[in-house]
Amino acid sequence: MIAVYLAPVYIIVCLYLLCRLLCWLRSCHEWTGKKAVRMAIIVVYSFLALSILIAFILPPSGVRRVWKLISNYWLGTLLYFVLVVGIADLLRFMLKRISFPKKEKLFSETGHAIVGGLCALIIVIMSGVGIRGAAHVRETNYEVEIHKDAGDRKNMKVVLAADLHLGYSIGIWHMKQMVEKINAQHPDLVVIAGDIFDNEYEALDDPERLQEILSSIESKYGVYACYGNHDIDEKILAGFTFARKGKKQSDIRMDEFLERCNIRLLRDEYVLIDNAVYLYGRPDYERPGRGIEKRKTPEEIMENLDKSKPVFVIDHEPRELQELADAGVDLDLCGHTHDGQMFPGNLVTKFFWENSCGYLKKDNMHNIVTSGVGVFGPNMRVGTKSEICNIQIRFR
Repeated sequence: MIAVYLAPVYIIVCLYLLCRLLCWLRSCHEWTGKKAVRMAIIVVYSFLALSILIAFILPPSGVRRVWKLISNYWLGTLLYFVLVVGIADLLRFMLKRISFPKKEKLFSETGHAIVGGLCALIIVIMSGVGIRGAAHVRETNYEVEIHKDAGDRKNMKVVLAADLHLGYSIGIWHMKQMVEKINAQHPDLVVIAGDIFDNEYEALDDPERLQEILSSIESKYGVYACYGNHDIDEKILAGFTFARKGKKQSDIRMDEFLERCNIRLLRDEYVLIDNAVYLYGRPDYERPGRGIEKRKTPEEIMENLDKSKPVFVIDHEPRELQELADAGVDLDLCGHTHDGQMFPGNLVTKFFWENSCGYLKKDNMHNIVTSGVGVFGPNMRVGTKSEICNIQIRFR
């Protein structure tokens, strides 16, 4: 319902930006002030501004996929449109009230055209950088040391991925990159820490091809996953969800898809890897999913485990870090934050999470949060990266 309440704000912002755009274009050339040209600009701008709603109301189809892609690019561009124009107008408001040399030139038609052109260039560059940043999967390396006995095993290579968000923006191209980079590491274990899907199973561009790609992950001890807050069947409008009756849970086709991909889903349960290392998969903190009313506490997780052996946990959201450390967990692997995904979001998330991205040592526990492979909403990354994490673990 939040999306409905925010709709008037969105409309006002879009109208203001349209007025500023038309005003700038008129100062650039008299041709852009003609009625036919202005109408054409208004029509195109209106379609972009309404692309979010159009994509939402269309039934699943190729047409909807196109509109969803358009709306995702629009959302990212809109963010920098608002930021750049907002800063420019604030400066204009302040400068108009002080005296300085050549002030009249700055506020002339030519000055307006130049400043507007500079703003447009910044918006285009930021959007272009964002699109490129979201398109390429990179790698981040970590080394951790766990002071526990893992039998004959002295080390283990684990690859962490999270936040694939398979859907309208993320598909075959990204998964091919991810799998190639994973296989190049020759990992002992691969874990996926939630948000594998982007709320809608219908959003998958080619389920069979995606299954073929994900099934080709090479891992000595297999591929394991837990679900995140977006691994459910739920409609999303501009990042906001809608209240509905009943428990929010995954589409059964999501579960079946993972099974066909040879990815084992852990639902508040553990496996013993090579009779030496425990791997525990937690359900999501916000939406634990099918068959789980309340997820187990860190203490309950460790009740039936041999604490002399290393214990790895995959948990979508990096929460309860101190509780997990106190319970005896050795390695906690998470995602969810996207590291803010787009500047200035990467600055804001640091205020909400103890470890918003990267590595944190919590007593004897190592916590690693990945910025994720995919994106949510805007199909852009600025100041952050799409990544997998290669983790070299040594046992002492």
